[in-house]
Parts: sequence; C-alpha cells; structure tokens
Amino acid sequence: MAQTTVPDGVGNGASQRPKHAFVRPLALYLFALILVILIPSLIVALVLINRTNDAQEDVVQALTNATVQAIGQTVDREVSGMVTTLRVLSTTSALDAGNLAELHRRGEMALIGTGAHLIAVDADLRQLLNTRVPFGQTDGQTSDPETAAKAVTRKLPTISGVFFGRTAQTTVFNVWLPIENNPAVRLLALTQNTQDLLPALQSRQLPGGWHAALVDARNNVIVATADTGLEPNTNLSLRQGIDLPSGEWVSEELNGEKVVTSEWRSNLTGWRVVAWAEADRIQKPLGDSILQLGAWGIAIALVAALVATLIATRIGESVQGLRLDAARLGRGEMIYPRTYPVTEIAEISKALAEASEQRKTAERDNRFLMRELAHRSKNQMAVINAMAKQTARGATDVRSYVAALEKRIMGLARSTDLLLANGRAGVMLRDLVELQLAPFLPGVNENRARVEGPDLRINPQGAQILGMALHELATNATRHGAFSVSDGTLALTWHVQGDELVLNWRESVAGPLVIETGRTGFGTIVLRTMVGGALGAQVQREAHPDGVEWTFHVPLSALDPAFAAERPDEKP
Repeated sequence: MAQTTVPDGVGNGASQRPKHAFVRPLALYLFALILVILIPSLIVALVLINRTNDAQEDVVQALTNATVQAIGQTVDREVSGMVTTLRVLSTTSALDAGNLAELHRRGEMALIGTGAHLIAVDADLRQLLNTRVPFGQTDGQTSDPETAAKAVTRKLPTISGVFFGRTAQTTVFNVWLPIENNPAVRLLALTQNTQDLLPALQSRQLPGGWHAALVDARNNVIVATADTGLEPNTNLSLRQGIDLPSGEWVSEELNGEKVVTSEWRSNLTGWRVVAWAEADRIQKPLGDSILQLGAWGIAIALVAALVATLIATRIGESVQGLRLDAARLGRGEMIYPRTYPVTEIAEISKALAEASEQRKTAERDNRFLMRELAHRSKNQMAVINAMAKQTARGATDVRSYVAALEKRIMGLARSTDLLLANGRAGVMLRDLVELQLAPFLPGVNENRARVEGPDLRINPQGAQILGMALHELATNATRHGAFSVSDGTLALTWHVQGDELVLNWRESVAGPLVIETGRTGFGTIVLRTMVGGALGAQVQREAHPDGVEWTFHVPLSALDPAFAAERPDEKP
C-alpha cells in the first residue's frame, strides 16, 4: 500500500510520521455509491409495494374529500350571496313605504341574470308579490309554508329543502328572511330553480369514476351530476342514519353494487354533498408491480454503471481544469470561467474567476487608497495650517488661542471620524449635522434648535467642507448669536431644488445682538471661500433685525457620493 509522510512539526526537528492515503479512481466511488443507493432502494420498494394500494386509496380519499368540500363551499357561497341580496332588498325605501309595486320593480332589476326571484308574503304566508309573474298576479299562499314559519320563529335567515314550486312549475329552493316592524310584509324570500346549482356542483372535477349529488336535510336530491341519472326531489339511499365526521369514507350498497361514499355537511344550509364510486375501482389490485419493479431494477443498475463511467471521465477532466486555474490564481494571474458539464464545478470555476477579479480590484483599491491617504493628509495639514493662522489673528492671549484652535481641530476631527466610518460610500448629511452641532446645542430640554431635511448622502470632500462650515456657524452662534442668549433659536433646514442642495441656517434672537467686527475671520473664509470655491456653491448672508441668516446653494454634482467634487482651480 502506498504511503506518504507529512511533517509532525514545522521547524522543530520533529520526526516524520507515515500517513496512509486511500487513493482510488472516481469511477470506483461512483459504482459504490450506485450500489449503496440501488440495493437498499429495491429492498425498501419491495416492502412498500405491499402498502401501495392503501397509499393510493389515501391519496384518492384526500383528493375526493377536498373536492367535495370545495363543491360544498361553492354552494354555500351562492346561498350566502342570496342572503346578502335579501338583506339589501329589505332596506329599500319601497318596502318601508309599503309600495309593493316599486319593490317588485326593484327586485326584478336587482336579480337580472342571477336566476333568483323575489317573493314577499304577509303574516298569513300569502304571496304579496313574486317576480316570476307580473305584479298583482301572485298565486295564493307560498308553496313552502313550513320553512317560512320556521324563519318567523327563529327570526333568522332560513334555507328550505328542495320542493316543487307551484309558480315555477319545477323543483326549487327558498331562502327566507323575516322582516320586523312592517305591517304588510312579514317575510322576504329568494327562490331559485335547483338546476341553477348544477354549475356549482360541477365547479370542481372529481376523480375518475366518482359521482356527486347535493341533498337536503331529508336526503332528497336538490341537484346531481348528469352521470348519476338522479332527478331532483328523489330520495338518495346513501349516507342515511350515518353519524360520522365529514370526510370519513363508508362502504354501502347502491342498486345492488358496493360503493364507497364521502360527504360534506354545510352549517349554513343543513345540506350535504354526497359523493360515491364503485369500491372495485377504488381498491384496484397492484399485484404485477413486484415483477415490474424487479425488471426495472436490473435495467437501472446497468444504465447506472454506464452513466457512472461517463460521469467519472467528465468530472476527472473538469477537476484537472480547476487545478490549473487554482495554480494561476496562486501566481496572481487573471483567470476566466470555463464551461463545465457539472453545475457545481462550473460554479467553482466562476468563483475562482470572481476571486481573481476581486484580487485585482483589491490591489487597485489599495493603490487608490494609498494615493487618497497621501492626498488627504496634505489637505488636512493645509487646513490645520490655515486654522492656526486665522485663529491667531483673532486671539488676544495664548489660552484663548489654544482653546479656539482646539475646538476647530476637534470639529475637523469629528468630520474625519465620520468619513472614516463610512469610507468611500460617503456620509448622510443629517449625521454630519447632528455630529457638528452636538457640542454647541443648549440643554437637552430647551428645544431651541430645529433640524429638518430629507435623507441625502454626500461624498467625503463635501462632508469635510460642510462639516467645517457647520462648526464655524455653531461657533459664531455660541459667541454672539442664537446660542449666546437664553432665548435664541436656530432653524437649520435643507431641501433639494432642481439640481441643487439648498441649505439654510437661520438664527433668531429676541434681544439685541452682539455687534460683529468687520474683520474677516476664519469662519468667513470657510463659509465663503471654501464652501463657495471648493464646492462651486453660492453663499448668501443676510442680517435680520433678530438674527443672521446664511443660505448655501450647492450643486448636487459636487456632493455626489460616486465621486469627489472637482475644484474649480484644479480644472485643466
């Protein structure tokens, strides 16, 4: 047996220890895999084949029960719609006014195309109107006095069974609704021919060989599928006196034949959907399946062996290609995805190509970041140098100079921290505003600063410059503006107008303001020169009697996080 050795330690002089490597061709593993899968599968199949008949019956039973239930629910929806229609008709002004002719007309209009007809009866159950005939031609007492009387007693909508309608001259059913506090009309009803329910009974396709009928509480057929030969109002001998949950199958006899029956009961109507099929059709034997399974098992084994040989060859070639690609990746060369017959290997090839591209991109990004770091370091030094010079001009002693310079450097540092946290993706303008104003805001319970504006992401250069501007504005507000007095307020708002960001800083002070000197300080340079020059913005300052207002119109192109704004003085 071949042996290989691996080091037991690195750089410690440890002895080499043998390691056995079980190297076998891929085809052998595939053949073993086929046998491991095929042989137990055949054994399990032989065991399960004896249960196939029961499993098939369970599937048919579940499908049949679901279909029967869906048919019943469709019928329930139709009847429920009739109840809703009756409730709507019971609220018409014609009924309240006792205008039966108008009620007759409205009933006809409302029921066009539905197949239903409106009936109104008095307390003696005499028909006052029936839209099956012209108004005034009603035919005495209703043909369904039993259900009508039941509806009066229950004071609830009540659905009848099937009966022969004297006016309709065919089998019908009624939906009754009691009417309270009406001197003329005691009940409203919708009557409909039973044949109109046939589409609902046929709304779902039963499994082959099954028949269905809709029966009322007395087991009389309301409507049945055409293949049953059952007429409406005839008694169905199935599922009588059987008190089992819906969905339970029962073996019975129909016309001398053994059948299996299923039913679904409606809580709304009291009706049932009964379905049945010949028992022999449901319990069809599957004796020849064992022989077929054996023949197919042998055929599958032969085909699997041939396929295993082909797969082993193709996979071996594909793995060799991956090995070569991995070697190129290790050398830092570009690699490209290849077409392989195996999806997983093709995905590995694609992943190697993406890793190669990511490596090249990372190298380019590193070079860019190094140049960007050098550029930003120079910019930071230039900004700090300008801060120091301008702060020195307004300082009267070393302590005030150090304090002012420290605040400005910390404001710059806060912007830099935010930029470093977000990187090249830029920062949210609101985050920048809140970070810069936080050290200057009055007490948390005073609510003297209002900050409003939409979410907007800006690039690092724009964030740095706007951060310095906000720091200077807040500093001025603290020294001689809104934050220098107890009742001063600040409104900082921004919005997008066309292709510009409009940022407005408005201070309001109730009392007299501290008079600013005419000397141009660092704050003015930041607000006018750097914001206006570096970002190409228009900067406006307006002095109001109660405070100062600064407005900045900054081009959105200068703040686009996809690239840093181009300085006007850097254009070629």
